[in-house]
Amino acid sequence: MPNKLSVALTSDPFPYGALGIASFIKTILIDFDRASPGLTIDTDGVKKDYTAEGELVRALASIGGIDGSSVQGDALVALARSLSTVTDFKQLTTSLDTLDDHLALRTFLVGHELSVADWLVWGSIKGSLKPLGVMKGGKHPHLLRWYTYIETLDSTQSILSELADARSRGVKSKSHTASSFTLGLQDAVRGQVVTRFPPEPSGYLHIGHLKAAILNQHFAEMYDGKLIVRFEDTNPSKEKSEFEDSILEDLAALGIRGDRITHTSDHFDKLYECALQMINTGNAYTDDTEREQMQKERMDGIPSARRDAPISENLANFMLMTKGTPEGLKFCLRAKLSVDDPNKAMRDPVIYRCNVAVAHHRTGDKWKVYPTYDFACPVVDAIEGVTHALRTNEYRDRNPQYHWMLDALGLRKVNIWDFSRLGFVYTFLSKRKLRDCLELGLARGWDDPRFPTFRGIRRRGMTVTALRQYMLAQGPSQNQILLEWDSIWSMNKKIIDPVAPRFCALVKEGIVKVHVAGAHKSPQVVSVPKHKKNPDVGTKSTILSDTIYVEQVDALTFAVDEEITLMDWGNAIVRTITRNAKGGIESLDMELHLSGDVKTTDKKITWLSVPSPPQTLPSVTLLDYDFLITKRKLEKDDSVESCANKETEFRVDAFADGNVKDLRKGDVLQFERKGYFVVDAIISGEEKGKEGGEWRMECIRIPDGRAAGLALKAVVSDAAVKEEPAVTTKMYKVPSVYGDDVKIVPPDVLYKVKPVYDA
Repeated sequence: MPNKLSVALTSDPFPYGALGIASFIKTILIDFDRASPGLTIDTDGVKKDYTAEGELVRALASIGGIDGSSVQGDALVALARSLSTVTDFKQLTTSLDTLDDHLALRTFLVGHELSVADWLVWGSIKGSLKPLGVMKGGKHPHLLRWYTYIETLDSTQSILSELADARSRGVKSKSHTASSFTLGLQDAVRGQVVTRFPPEPSGYLHIGHLKAAILNQHFAEMYDGKLIVRFEDTNPSKEKSEFEDSILEDLAALGIRGDRITHTSDHFDKLYECALQMINTGNAYTDDTEREQMQKERMDGIPSARRDAPISENLANFMLMTKGTPEGLKFCLRAKLSVDDPNKAMRDPVIYRCNVAVAHHRTGDKWKVYPTYDFACPVVDAIEGVTHALRTNEYRDRNPQYHWMLDALGLRKVNIWDFSRLGFVYTFLSKRKLRDCLELGLARGWDDPRFPTFRGIRRRGMTVTALRQYMLAQGPSQNQILLEWDSIWSMNKKIIDPVAPRFCALVKEGIVKVHVAGAHKSPQVVSVPKHKKNPDVGTKSTILSDTIYVEQVDALTFAVDEEITLMDWGNAIVRTITRNAKGGIESLDMELHLSGDVKTTDKKITWLSVPSPPQTLPSVTLLDYDFLITKRKLEKDDSVESCANKETEFRVDAFADGNVKDLRKGDVLQFERKGYFVVDAIISGEEKGKEGGEWRMECIRIPDGRAAGLALKAVVSDAAVKEEPAVTTKMYKVPSVYGDDVKIVPPDVLYKVKPVYDA
């Protein structure tokens, strides 16, 4: 029996440290199903209750083989325990200062890896609002860095999500937590669990596939088991070696490497033998009923005219199918389950069909018949030793069919574990519809940043860490819901914000030249941090000069004698404003006021020094994207063309500070006051035909999870609006108060009044 930790939701203080270490060491099943307060570890059927979290965490550490306590660690734990009871702000700050100083040159509190002390101190801070609030003030960078590391571990995110779910549901009985993946797999034996991730090599991995891949790996690691990556290559019309290579590359980027990589085609001979066995045992028959008629008969519960054909006839017809003869192409092989089962998945499904149109990308033209997924999946799972088949619950109706196949062939049992399929607003995950986008020219490739493929969202700046955390947080959810994109991008922001260097970029259009009185005539170079809250990110060089650029959008808000702040320099006062004939700002004169208080100004603006010829400011193209479709949820019968968003790419040309030339493709940064970006391309000045040979960089904006940044930018047409069902009421129709022909035009001014300050 696996070790199990039982925790009461009502525990006070809550044992975050115990939860964290239990999830981290992956050898403890966690149960929130405790009506009475207390903490219990069940080891091989022997239960032991704990009243002190410190003893519990040390017991868990012993089970997981983690380093025990030390004198120094115990002192730090005692210090952390006092944080929740300290009422004096100065004393609280002093305690946090001590922890921060201790971590200044250390990654962990004790030793070179996470220990009991780390989990107990983290748990103490996690359960106290006051120290968390002080830490976020930015004066404890080392402590915050250490705390954030533990907080963002996959195991930590997973258990915190499970805790939130348990609290939201008010767990009272074991039936409510039976599907929790933290509680583990049914009938799982440590060291014997085998999971499999079975993608079809007919396209690139998309975000829906990632949940299955990550959960399969999670369970394999949780039980010290094995993970099989198996390509379900049973349809040669759609599959290519190119897709197999891309899937393996994407999985490697996610940190997923199967203990074995297999193909369903490796078992074609065995599957063929199983098909013959099904015929010989009377569990399958050949059928040449027309496709439309077959579908109607299945819906209406009508048996096929071929259903009771003799075994000899079925074998002869299957031989014709095997040879791919014109007569054989008319047939398929159907399993003989039922004709009128309420579950239509059990109504004699097709298990083999002919395909002579194209050669298989691995077996060539050896085979003319191929198994269907519904037949091949359970058979190959049994052959390859899979113990737990993880499937989205859209296959739930087919689960009885899966087990029937195994019983009919006398193969060993395989456990099925269901989870919900991911779906996102304004997004489709159909490979066919993604191909339609490419054919319609709505996207430029499978890695297009508008695509929900792994490569597409990675190109748009999504981190692997955020993807893993998000998928594990979804966990065992069974609800088929349409998810917003804000949560996953918000999670991504928390990961990139502490480490993304800050730079400046100004929109070229309407850029305004400013003369700064009081600045040195000759340019000065000063060193400033790339990230004000994280000195580890490094420093950058900023040029101060008496002539600078500011953006038109900022200049339009300035007033004469207004004091503003030039970021990374200091305050300045606007003295003169020169406008052009169209009302735009032509130029400005400012006067430095470095003694001014930056906290008192309403406007903190970005700026760039005007370079001296022949030097130029680097050119940067800022790219932003909209959803590919204008419909929140694309239905099965909706075509991409009917819902296509006509404008989905937005380009803005800008100047950037010279420090961006040190960046490389794939680097994440923040252009201050504009958002987070990822470097997508660097066009060298040596390349021909690229803006006259000038160096240029293209950066893609990374969504930060804010609703405004993820809102559909397209204006939906009147035609699209009319597609929505009309609202009907039972109200009585009454004549207009003003008559049918009267048009009410509101006046420009309601009342004329004498100005209060009229001279």
